[in-house]
Amino acid sequence: MCSFGVAPSSMMVLPDKKVITAMPIAAIDDNKPMVNILPFGMCTSPSNPQVAAAFGSPMPCVPVTAAPWTPGAPTVLIGGKPALNQTSKLMCNWGGIIQVTNPGTTTIQVP
Repeated sequence: MCSFGVAPSSMMVLPDKKVITAMPIAAIDDNKPMVNILPFGMCTSPSNPQVAAAFGSPMPCVPVTAAPWTPGAPTVLIGGKPALNQTSKLMCNWGGIIQVTNPGTTTIQVP
């Protein structure tokens, strides 16, 4: 969930992040917009140029993330990077704080 988004989203972890289990595990470098971090409905951040151009009206919440998740779990490495845990947060360039609200594994089956 993003603090400026109006809807929850799903985090996507690519299949190359498998460690012991068949399911991939997220690491701090899983911060790519539209790859790992999907939109959060509508954005209400006044720092978002689209919201500002719409005179404060909510606009699509497409995250812009430049830095990795922090702090991560330094003792659990996934591909040499710390794994995510419940305290990990990701900063959006528009001022929002992204965090995992429902940790765990969910599989999506594609027909």
